[in-house]
Amino acid sequence: MKRYLEKLAERRNLTEEEMSIAAKSLFENEINDSEIAAFMVALKSKGETAGEIAGIVNTMRSFSMSVEIDGDNVMDNCGTGGDGSQSFNISTTSAFVLAGGGLKVAKHGNRSISSKTGSADVLETLGVDLNMDSAQMEKALNEIGIAFLFAPSVHPKIARIMKVRKELKIPTVFNLIGPLTNPVDLKTQLLGINRRDMLPLFAEVLRKLGRKRAVIVNGAGGMDEASLQGENSLVLLNEGNITSFTLTPEEAGLTRFDNEKIKGGNAKENAEILLRILKGEKGPYRDTVLLNAGLGFFAHGTASSIPEGVNLARKSIDSGAALNKLESLITLGNRNKAVL
Repeated sequence: MKRYLEKLAERRNLTEEEMSIAAKSLFENEINDSEIAAFMVALKSKGETAGEIAGIVNTMRSFSMSVEIDGDNVMDNCGTGGDGSQSFNISTTSAFVLAGGGLKVAKHGNRSISSKTGSADVLETLGVDLNMDSAQMEKALNEIGIAFLFAPSVHPKIARIMKVRKELKIPTVFNLIGPLTNPVDLKTQLLGINRRDMLPLFAEVLRKLGRKRAVIVNGAGGMDEASLQGENSLVLLNEGNITSFTLTPEEAGLTRFDNEKIKGGNAKENAEILLRILKGEKGPYRDTVLLNAGLGFFAHGTASSIPEGVNLARKSIDSGAALNKLESLITLGNRNKAVL
């Protein structure tokens, strides 16, 4: 580790292989907390490369719980968080809409770190079981079409690193890589990021990680979700080709709303917002989900355009299919608990 710390301190990039070796030391507890902190800070100070991020992600995934699902048919729509918008749980709500539209969604997430309410907090409030083992997750994906992969459960080696990360109180590479570390071998993905300057970098990382198709979005107002406030910046990765483009609400067939209109609250309040959306309530909350789920259908390739994706999202909600996915996931969790 000393050699890699010295290299980072000299502002020299690590190769992907060097990062994999260094990361292995992090996860195998071969170094102390001070060395972990120094590594995080040195990497942040230098600036992460696509190879470095891919190296640490692949190593972290090698220590993950195994979830054996055909990744060609499964996607995730997780964002990095950290945008400070205090919005409701957009990607979590959108995940049920995507599942209601026929996609298999391995929703990776955690409790709140920088926002009021994380995906795990709101799903727990709704009655979703956060403690499924790999077999139960596989069952949920196969039978229902959606499973929640609770980060602390699927990444048992991450606890010590998260402790150091919280003590540092500054963003590090671990604030960025959450959406990349899904243990399912995904081929498609919708990824939100709060830093517009990192869109091309993350497209390159996803290419290195083997995604066949993905959309990376930074929303108007700096959100890590697509926003109805104005112009969104996006990058499409499609079979190795990377293309940048922008998207306004009007181009998706939707109306503009300020980001203030989609603020959330605590877990109970956000759970109520999610349920109202899935039950058909119209307004800025629903339209924001339509936009993001529409992007998800487009990222997956099910929709050939974003407006087509928005229409698929609308049908998923209005038919009751999205709500049915949530109810089925809650029921499966209750059956699991009854067996125990």
